[in-house]
Amino acid sequence: MSTVAITASDINKLRQATGAGMMDCRKALTETNGDFEAAIDWLRKQGQKVAAKRSDREAKEGVVIAQTNAANTVGFAITISSETDFVSKNADFIAFAQSIADAAVANDVKTVEELNEVAVNGTKVSELINDKLASIGEKIGIARFERVEAPYVASYIHGANRMGVLVALNKASVEAGKDVAMQIAALNPIAVDAASVPADVIERERAIVVETMKADPKMAGKPDEMVAKIAEGKLNAFFKEQTLLAQAFVKDSSKSVKDYLKSVDKDLQVASFVRVALG
Repeated sequence: MSTVAITASDINKLRQATGAGMMDCRKALTETNGDFEAAIDWLRKQGQKVAAKRSDREAKEGVVIAQTNAANTVGFAITISSETDFVSKNADFIAFAQSIADAAVANDVKTVEELNEVAVNGTKVSELINDKLASIGEKIGIARFERVEAPYVASYIHGANRMGVLVALNKASVEAGKDVAMQIAALNPIAVDAASVPADVIERERAIVVETMKADPKMAGKPDEMVAKIAEGKLNAFFKEQTLLAQAFVKDSSKSVKDYLKSVDKDLQVASFVRVALG
């Protein structure tokens, strides 16, 4: 089997993603032959609390816009990426990103390809991006495009356009929509509930829990049935921490998000959500 050379850049990337120490990151990458995701799992199997993989993180710098149409039935979350925060914090660049988001809303586009073809003041979005690239000298583009449609969609922008959230509800509720969007921004759930967590994510977590338990001297000699039972309990704890409806409500930790929604309207439900963040 070939051995991949582990560079300082690789180690630093893993350290930035997980918060683990440099030596631990080096060992993790060495043990997994440079496989980044496998290295994250390796660290977790050693019992380290590391940052979980999140699909909502892509462009390191840029502007995130999250907004809905006037009827609050369709929402868009769009990331316009840049190479530096010098550009992303510039008022003109933020206005540029906003104009693209406004075009997405006005034309109710369904895909990023459609958005690139939409005209803003007579010029296609794709051409505007090329013009902006030429004027500022940095690579920019539509790094992420998300569209959510529901009877009611709430939008929320956090941290100077560094994060955007869309929440799809089965009925209108301005207060609950805002509260749930802020919850998602703060605690970053991976799914609405346990039933909507992808099967591969569940199996990955189960494998990490089991491997961690087997490495614990206190579990030595315990029958597999007992290990499996305890593992399921730990998996349930994972669901409580990582799924939206089971999380403790940030404004009142004595109740879950599910309980909060029922207190607003017994029939109110979250259908889906999107969280887009720079990082």
